[in-house]
Amino acid sequence: MRKWGDRLKKVEQLAQSFQLNPLTTRYKPRLWPCQPSSVWKLFPRQNMAISFARGCKEIVHVFALEKEDTSLGQRIYLVTSYSELWHYYRTYPQSLMHCYEVIPEGTVCKLYFDLEFYKPTNKGADGKTMVSSLIQYVCDKLMEVYGVKCTTNDVLNLDSSTEVKFSRHLIFGLHNAAFKDNIHVGRFIHAILQPVLSTTKSESCLNVGMKSVAENNETRRTHAVSMGKSADEMAESPQTKRHKREERDLSFLWVKNKDGQDCLFVDLGVYTKNRNFRLYKSSKVGKNAAFTVADDNKFVAKPEKGISVEESVFLASLVCNLSFTGQRILTWDVPETKETKTSQQPHCQQGSATSADSLSGCLSSPHQEVDNFVLTLVKKDGLYGSIRRWNYFAAEQLLVYDIAKYRWCENVGRFHKSNNIMIVVDLKEEVWYQKCHDPECKNFRSSSYPLPQEICVSYIMTLDDEDQDYLMDDTGNIEPSQTPKQAPHSTVCPEKESADVWGDGQDDQDYLESLEVFEQNSGDISDQLLLKCMADFDSQ
Repeated sequence: MRKWGDRLKKVEQLAQSFQLNPLTTRYKPRLWPCQPSSVWKLFPRQNMAISFARGCKEIVHVFALEKEDTSLGQRIYLVTSYSELWHYYRTYPQSLMHCYEVIPEGTVCKLYFDLEFYKPTNKGADGKTMVSSLIQYVCDKLMEVYGVKCTTNDVLNLDSSTEVKFSRHLIFGLHNAAFKDNIHVGRFIHAILQPVLSTTKSESCLNVGMKSVAENNETRRTHAVSMGKSADEMAESPQTKRHKREERDLSFLWVKNKDGQDCLFVDLGVYTKNRNFRLYKSSKVGKNAAFTVADDNKFVAKPEKGISVEESVFLASLVCNLSFTGQRILTWDVPETKETKTSQQPHCQQGSATSADSLSGCLSSPHQEVDNFVLTLVKKDGLYGSIRRWNYFAAEQLLVYDIAKYRWCENVGRFHKSNNIMIVVDLKEEVWYQKCHDPECKNFRSSSYPLPQEICVSYIMTLDDEDQDYLMDDTGNIEPSQTPKQAPHSTVCPEKESADVWGDGQDDQDYLESLEVFEQNSGDISDQLLLKCMADFDSQ
């Protein structure tokens, strides 16, 4: 009896200790019932964040953050979901006021523009008229080249202008169409702006990676051939005649930089791999000009159930926020040269498709081990199928492969005569399934089959200590992480507790024994009692 009394006294002491130092951080509900578990990870380097996001079972994305007290240009990289980011984005505007969307390499994305000029050296420039003219010109080109209808009402127009600088972001929300990645966006924009680029007398402030005039003309001819037109037809077509008039019409795109040198109104340097693109409501570090909806914006967001109008604008502004369903993928091909053939050869051993067909099939996706597995699915029974092209949808973590020379369809139980199939790999669920281009199988999706274990990326939530350079606490402060023993107890992304913070090993053993006795001699605890305990805890 005395031994039980001593044990009970220790339990009471431990209970007091637990009240002062809870075992876990305070319970935080999900943003809403359908929201997946919270993911909020901060990384010192972009490649670490991208690798983590690709291996995460939750649908997450990578964002770049700038801090006021760090050296200029230094960024921290955040991995979280769109809804989670928006929740904290509006809660802690000071901590997250310099935020950028990372556009991952090879990711299907929207057409977007970064426009700017210095007002003191362009006193006669009418920024609003220039934006309106550019939007109309791009919409005309989308219809002419791809047959995609677009109007000013489909373009989100964001403004972060100051008294010194005119600055806009344009994000085109095309109907059921998107570009394969931002590299293809850049090629398309270079090509349609060729009339004005060819008139320049100086390349002082153009992007270093700009194509030469001759190469872009060849690109246009190559693309025309892929669209079923000859070079002669293009040269004599009404579009080409109108093209000469457009050269004069596009002269407004030439502006002066702050040094008075010729410069393009369109920034051609924002179409690179893993590009950081500033978010709606964010400003550059050291600046107060955040992107807001422009007063001449015609785009109207359509909020879904449970989403505010403001959040809808935020979601519409995300360049990679696209769904796989119903999207037509737009590309702009480059002429094939000996150099490109040589560099592509290791990935193009099977088949000899035309340049238009082989563009994506000749390049690895971000997951080459998945590419190799997909090839095993279409190379069997004496048939040698190949990957015609791949597309990566970051918003859903889907790799979609268009297959050539292999048309077996699970829906009809045989090979299609002419229409090709798709293999869709769900990296989040770690399964693959087959879809079809045949009209009869438009809405068909095969059964899901698991991916081989060896190509599944393990979902690791705990990182090495060296990866945990930054943490964000409950008040929105982002600070360098401390050693495990000094780590802040309450964080948005809770880390491991240091071992044995409650006492020596004997106390722990006594506690476990007491808990076992209690569980053996007590009935089930009612939900009402649990809820009351939680309410009492929250009220303290």
